[in-house]
Amino acid sequence: MSALTFPEIPLETTAPAQRLRRMAAAVRVQFTWWGVHRSLTTSQKEEVSQACGADFKLMTAGKKIIDVRHDAFRRLTSLRTRIASYWRGLTLPYVEAGIRLIKQTDIESFNHSMEGFREELHEAEGNLNGLFDQMKRDARERLGRLYNPDDYPAEVTGLFHVEWDFPSVDPPNYLMRLNPEIYQQEQDRVTRRFEEAVQLAEQAFTSEFAKLVSHLSERLNSEEGEKKIFRDSAVSNLVDFFEKFRQMNVRSNAQLDELVDQAQRIVQGVKVQDLRHSGSLRQQVATQLAGVQSVLDGMLVDRPRRRILRPSSNEATHADGD
Repeated sequence: MSALTFPEIPLETTAPAQRLRRMAAAVRVQFTWWGVHRSLTTSQKEEVSQACGADFKLMTAGKKIIDVRHDAFRRLTSLRTRIASYWRGLTLPYVEAGIRLIKQTDIESFNHSMEGFREELHEAEGNLNGLFDQMKRDARERLGRLYNPDDYPAEVTGLFHVEWDFPSVDPPNYLMRLNPEIYQQEQDRVTRRFEEAVQLAEQAFTSEFAKLVSHLSERLNSEEGEKKIFRDSAVSNLVDFFEKFRQMNVRSNAQLDELVDQAQRIVQGVKVQDLRHSGSLRQQVATQLAGVQSVLDGMLVDRPRRRILRPSSNEATHADGD
């Protein structure tokens, strides 16, 4: 992993972009993942097209070379989802695809957690490898003439992996010595990127907050005779959001700050069990949340569209879905 360098920004600053730049570091998560999809050969497409009475030149067709629903493979994909969700949940978006921003104070715990995930992934890969011959035999039976032994490696060891690093998003210091003018131009460019990152973070918070409020309101506003399952998560997810917002917010939008505070006051001290059994309490909370939701809906409609910069090439699979 690359060494971390942080920009020298004054401790006391009021600009949200400067606060974000000072508190955050860039972090990237990438997966190496064995692909289980293969395109059919021309002769195979011709055979399929004849059975369907179609022109094979207009067809695209493929196959899965193993059963991806097998528990051993599903364990791997579940781990990948967990890792990506953990990374996104602990970070804020950045303007470059595949890169997000993490609080510098969270780096140590993030690194420790990722090492644990990597060990889990290695163990799950070993489990799949032990069953691989059996899975290939199953694929031979199920694929019939579409089975091709050349599609399969001898083993899957080393084909599933996760890496993470902390790339610098600041201009290198040597550039200041070589050409101060270009260095300043690069500093200005990074400043603009962090200003946009603030907007991306604000949009992400607003969107997540709106979904949580909308979901809770829907549960609270069930019609007469309509039974909706009211899970603890309808409230606990919102409470978790309050904590995340408090920890990661860069105080860029006073209106959003006030809405979060307002929603927090509404649900403070409210117990899920009481909401299940008290119609009047549900109505009270729903009415108060309606005002929050109305403002959030307006913010989502009015928000500007932001651009994510994408790299020209991408050899590994980024965890980020942007």
